[in-house]
Parts: sequence; C-alpha cells; structure tokens
Amino acid sequence: MHVLILGGTTESRRLAELLHDRPDPRPRVTTSLAGRVARPVPPPGEVRVGGFGGADGLAHWLREHRVDALVDATHPFAATISANAALAAATARVPLLALRRPSWAPVPGDDWRTAGSLEEAAGALRGLGGSRRVFLTTGRMRLAAFAGPELDAHWFLVRSVDAPQPPYPARTETLLDRGPFTLDGERDILRRHRIDVVVTKDSGGAATAPKLTAAREAGIPVVVVRRPPVPEGVAVAETAEDAVAWVAHFSEGAAEGSG
Repeated sequence: MHVLILGGTTESRRLAELLHDRPDPRPRVTTSLAGRVARPVPPPGEVRVGGFGGADGLAHWLREHRVDALVDATHPFAATISANAALAAATARVPLLALRRPSWAPVPGDDWRTAGSLEEAAGALRGLGGSRRVFLTTGRMRLAAFAGPELDAHWFLVRSVDAPQPPYPARTETLLDRGPFTLDGERDILRRHRIDVVVTKDSGGAATAPKLTAAREAGIPVVVVRRPPVPEGVAVAETAEDAVAWVAHFSEGAAEGSG
C-alpha cells in the first residue's frame, strides 16, 4: 500500500506520523512538499520536494510509483494544487481524499468582514476609511493586492514564515514567525503595534486562531478571506485520524485483492 500525501500543513505531518506508527503491514508513505518554505519540518517516511508539472505530471507520478491512495492535505487556499490533484486522481484512477481542518466561525463579540479574495480584502480596508494599522496574516504571497496607492496611508505588519518578496505595501514591517501562536502573544502584538484591523485567511484550526480571540477582546474588526471550495466530488476528512480510517479502508481492499 503506497500513500502519497500532498503536504505542507500540520495535518499532513500528523497523518504521516499516524500512518508511520501503524502496525504491520505498515503502508509506504510519501509526503510531497511544494518547497516554498525555506526550512520545512520533515515528516516521517519518504519526502519529495517540488512540483509535479501540473495534473498530467502528477497522474504520471501516481502511475509510475504505483500509488494506491492520494491525500490532498495542502493548505485550504492551495486551490490550484487541489484542482490538479482531482484531475490527476481521476486520470490515474487513484482514490483521493481532501484533508481539510474545519473553517473558523464567528462568535458573539466578533466584528468580521468577509471577502472572496485578497483583492476584495484590500477593498474592505479601503471601506473602513482613514489611516489604519493593519495586522496582515495572509502569508507572504500576493501582497501586491495591498500595494495600491489607495492604501498608502495604511501601515502593515506582515507576518509570515519566510520574508515576503515585492511588490508589497509601501509602509510595511515584517514579522517572521511560525505558529502555533499563543493568545498572550497575539494580545501583545495587537497592543505593541497599535493594530486596529486584522486581515487573515480562513485557514481554520487552532494554531493561528488566537489572533481572532485577541481581536475580539480588543474590539478590532477582522477581514476574513473565505477559502475556496474543495473540488466537486472529492471526499473530505476534517482530521488526520479520519484520514487514517479512510486509508485503512483502501488498504484492506488492496490486501483482499492481492490474496
């Protein structure tokens, strides 16, 4: 049984650990990382780094390496990779599961403004008016959405694992850090940098959620970019444990077929 995990998330690493710790017959596990993070924490099992060359390249890799099950455990906003995974799995006739942590949901006291894209999030900032101090936690990619002259009066604290590349907002300070983050730490950031609006993607999960609590406590509005949908027809699991059960189902089927 060979399982390919499209990884780069906490959930993908957890899944690789759980599969690695399964009793014999232990599945062969390969985790594929995109290579965008400079110092990724390697999961157990085999690791490959880099792209496949689109859906056709991934389908070829699935066949060549005799992959029995594919788990898309990439970031909820990695829409292109997820679309390629769906096409490749259908082409190679390999079962596909999307491992997605649940979305965040607002609670009483939250002041959320939702946006369908980073560009819409930038528009929401303009709609708030005035000169703003923005805690921008959408990652280091596509910051050009916030670099227009309409937002030149805004100051941005950009937090990401690796340093962002231009173009990015004219008034930017970078904070290099990797989650999980604590509530006390997020409170300190909002207070020390005098933040009055937070912009984030709906990544879900607990690792980066404390900023939402800190913003609620401080009465700060949050612009939340909605995540893209999972490709139509793809099964979804919310936890690594559920993904292990899904893999085990196909592992048992493969064992029966070989007997």
